[in-house]
Amino acid sequence: MASAIPTLTAVHEARNRISPFVSCTPVLTSKTFDVRTEARLYFKCENFQRAGVFKVRGAFNAVLSLNESEAQRGVVTSSSGNQAAALSLAAHTRGIPAYIAMPKVAPKSKIAAVQRYGGQIVWVEGKGEVPTSEEYEATAERIRAETGASPVHPYNDPRTIAGQGTCTLEFLEQQGDLDLLFAPVGGGGLLSGTALAAKSLKPALRVIGCEPEAVDDAQQSVRLGRIVPQLQPQRTIADGLRTSLGDLTFALITRYADEIVTVSEEAIVSAMRLAWETLKIVIEPSSAVPLAAVLEKRLPVAGKSVGIILSGGNVDLDRLPWMQAH
Repeated sequence: MASAIPTLTAVHEARNRISPFVSCTPVLTSKTFDVRTEARLYFKCENFQRAGVFKVRGAFNAVLSLNESEAQRGVVTSSSGNQAAALSLAAHTRGIPAYIAMPKVAPKSKIAAVQRYGGQIVWVEGKGEVPTSEEYEATAERIRAETGASPVHPYNDPRTIAGQGTCTLEFLEQQGDLDLLFAPVGGGGLLSGTALAAKSLKPALRVIGCEPEAVDDAQQSVRLGRIVPQLQPQRTIADGLRTSLGDLTFALITRYADEIVTVSEEAIVSAMRLAWETLKIVIEPSSAVPLAAVLEKRLPVAGKSVGIILSGGNVDLDRLPWMQAH
């Protein structure tokens, strides 16, 4: 496994590979948030990324890393939405098939994005309302066996991780004096790439992973020194963070990330709404988790320069969370 763990060199190579195809996303600031937190907050807006999510970085890196023979057979992944759209876009750009193992409960906006980018959806049939990781993976493996498509894991893939790390390369060029860097963690692709890049370039920068209290497996895993899987899909509004860590992401997070904190469901919804009201941008619930951690003061940030990665903005506008309560 050690040879598969990406390095800073792999992140730089990924950036060179994908730069013609992805956006260098802006960094926003807010005096309102600065006053409220007594800190200087900098928001890296991956909600403005192509396909509306950071995942296109890893998806493009994986797709563009394939040789011609591999590429012609296409790629396959399993995803509830954002990875599905990202890989579909990357594959469409290269002119190759993308097969997506996807649950029927995925948000309509994310299903529509996959279809818009030409991805071929194969529905995951689960025993429960929300499929388990094993059910996702079994469907993806069946597609691979039938088509010969190259698997692109949503997070536990060195090409994916290196691609996600390019976000932090940009961020530190745009705002180099950060003291703390907050990022969401589900399967760990973004956090592991973030921590790898940040610590390799700036060892004193503290990297904080953020997850919902309802799915605190990453925090448990780091605390116990072993991967604690989500045995049953848990209900959280941050649907993109329900997945368990993989062996590669766990290894990088335990080596490079400083801490994992959790936030309440109420705080996630509040942060999502505050981002809309204050920054005037739409972010999805998973993106709101790091902001929620700062606003809930899960770590002291007063007087600090704080980076927050807003991971995506793919929201079903007909099902905004604060509307569901009424």
